[in-house]
Amino acid sequence: RYAEIFASIEELIEEHRLFTNQGIPTYSRLAKLVPSIGTFFTPLPLQQAFERVNGQDKISARKHVPPSFNDVRRILNMAQAIAIAPGLKLVTFDGDMTLYADGQNFEEDTELTALLISLLRRQINVAIVTAAGYGDDAPRYENRLSGLLAGFAKAQLTTAEVSRFFVLGGECNFLFRCAILDQNYRLQYVPDKEYSASALRSWTDSQVQQLLDVAEAELRDCVDRMAVSAEILRKPRAVGLVPRAQLTREQLDECALSSQLALLKFQGSPKSQPCDVPIPFCAFNGGNDCWVDIGNKLIGVRILQDMLGSPPAATLHVGDQFLSTGNDLSTRTACCTCWIINPEETQRILTELESILDNTTK
Repeated sequence: RYAEIFASIEELIEEHRLFTNQGIPTYSRLAKLVPSIGTFFTPLPLQQAFERVNGQDKISARKHVPPSFNDVRRILNMAQAIAIAPGLKLVTFDGDMTLYADGQNFEEDTELTALLISLLRRQINVAIVTAAGYGDDAPRYENRLSGLLAGFAKAQLTTAEVSRFFVLGGECNFLFRCAILDQNYRLQYVPDKEYSASALRSWTDSQVQQLLDVAEAELRDCVDRMAVSAEILRKPRAVGLVPRAQLTREQLDECALSSQLALLKFQGSPKSQPCDVPIPFCAFNGGNDCWVDIGNKLIGVRILQDMLGSPPAATLHVGDQFLSTGNDLSTRTACCTCWIINPEETQRILTELESILDNTTK
């Protein structure tokens, strides 16, 4: 019965894709049922995905617990992996809680290291698109990814293989590419002029600082209003609230949504400096803190897509922040996505992807 339901949903999605390609997406039955439905860049073989996940997790064997949100999320992830595998060119990852624990570094000799190396050896580009913003300070990013870089060295990846690995920090502001320098695996900063970022990031520094002033004032108001103990940190392209004691998810969501609304109001007011388009920003709940970044991961993914010639149907973003206050959500406009909740789930979906890729090349 579950397989039949997923087959029916799969049919609705394919019909919606057909109408979307004809320029009339609102005519589909799915759009009438879910008016806010977005774009599907690939088919989604949901029945096949359900059968594969059900074989592992025995969902249909449960007598009292129906398929949960997490079950459906994992089935959608599996369907996306199956669909995108044959033409996959670029996989982008969030950092914290996707590849490593929140605030921690990438550990050495993990299964995730082997899986990322496997993607690079298959001539698939791999990038970490993270909110962590350290400017052009490559050693700080290298420290966070020390275990992964050590894995590259141990695997003796070639210059061509490591050149397919990128780090994009500050959501979309600081691009690095891996290289072998004096037999060491290092990250090299890529200046803006070397890739087509200007069309996507056309704002000036004075406009950026004006926007961050508004965000900082709103975050300080949140601290006072909710009487929380937290530090406000200001960076060149971001401002954040870092609690001294753990805050609830609801408190962090309040900070993110308050900042978002304050910035939207400001951008529509005559006080803001004029620019061709409103400066994109990302106000998000980071799980243990709250940040407002200039730019967002949508821009970050598009920068990499333009640079590497990877269309939406060949690009996959893997992250854990897809709720309304999460900073991975915007990537859905640019590419296919997998929603995971921890590094263990990332390892699981990449293991499945590797198996699918093996079968695709046979």
